[in-house]
Amino acid sequence: MAFLREAFQAFHAFFWDEKFWLPESVTWKDFENVSDDFYHPVVSDLKYVILCGCLLFAFRKLYERYVAAPIGRCFGIRDTQPRKPPPNPVLEKAFRCHKFPDNERMQSLSKQTDLSTRKVERWFRMRRNQDRPSLMKRFTEAAWRFAFYFSVFIYGVIVLWDKPWFADSSNCWIGYPHHHIPRSIFWYYMIEIGFYSSLMFSQFIDVKRKDFWEMFTHHVATMLLLCFSWSGNFVRVGTLVLVIHDAVDFWMEAAKMAKYLKYQRLCDVLFAIFGVVWFVTRLIIFPMRVIYSTYFELPLLVGYFPAMYMFNAMLCLLLVLHAYWFSLIVKVTYDVLTNTGEEVTDIRSSEEENVSEDENGHAIQPNNNHNHNHNHNHHRVKAVS
Repeated sequence: MAFLREAFQAFHAFFWDEKFWLPESVTWKDFENVSDDFYHPVVSDLKYVILCGCLLFAFRKLYERYVAAPIGRCFGIRDTQPRKPPPNPVLEKAFRCHKFPDNERMQSLSKQTDLSTRKVERWFRMRRNQDRPSLMKRFTEAAWRFAFYFSVFIYGVIVLWDKPWFADSSNCWIGYPHHHIPRSIFWYYMIEIGFYSSLMFSQFIDVKRKDFWEMFTHHVATMLLLCFSWSGNFVRVGTLVLVIHDAVDFWMEAAKMAKYLKYQRLCDVLFAIFGVVWFVTRLIIFPMRVIYSTYFELPLLVGYFPAMYMFNAMLCLLLVLHAYWFSLIVKVTYDVLTNTGEEVTDIRSSEEENVSEDENGHAIQPNNNHNHNHNHNHHRVKAVS
């Protein structure tokens, strides 16, 4: 036990080396709280992140079940699951290897099961639909995210409105490291880190998106930035990052809700607002206010230190992801505007495939209009969060 204790202490001393994390004239002793009237953030505060993440996840489940789901039912959304295909061990084994088998594979499976190729194709369509969430699940998920993003954005604006660094980013560094953290900012930070930590795990059970790993990278980078910035009392610039990000997301979730409720025109309007706000906040304000401040104002007012380069690298990673998602928004918006009849919708989640039967139980191929819409999925809007 003594060896493990000494090893842990050595690792802790190495990982939290002042020469790496803090400017030359600053030490960890500067963050000791000796007065109740002035509070420095400390690493041990991050224990509240786990509590906030668990409470938010529990509240989310209650909100989806008792608030969002009844609203969805009032607007005619039913929590129906796709029809299950008949049990078939041979096809099930093949499905685990290839969800979209080619024609040659289909012919082979048809011979092995004594089923027509059309029935095999239909079985695979039905089986793929089993892995896709219902419309109610998509709606309740969007409703929860809208409620959280909108609420935390309003709260962030309220608590930051009278703060000097909200208007002038140089105040993020003036007087460092002795920046007092009021309780309103304390809980703003803890709730945000808790939310992003819960997203990292709930993302594996939520509606699967085509940009799953890009979003996972985004959540990890954001959470690390928040944790490290809290530990080094770079909280002021961290709050700017948070409020800039929160200004965008609820517009997208509102557009999704409108789409699921079949208010397509409202969905298009909300998506247009989302695109504009995204461009202004994440591609103009974020680099010009936050990244400019960390690259130029921080070393000028505080000094250079190794961790600064790590912070700037993660901020630039977020900017690259923002630019990547905005390029998708622009591309799909252009495709929608130049292709008559296309609609703004969410293709990050898998769409349910059309499966119907004739009177004898045989699969009916989708009509030409469906094929046209299916072939133009790339014209539809990639929802980003």
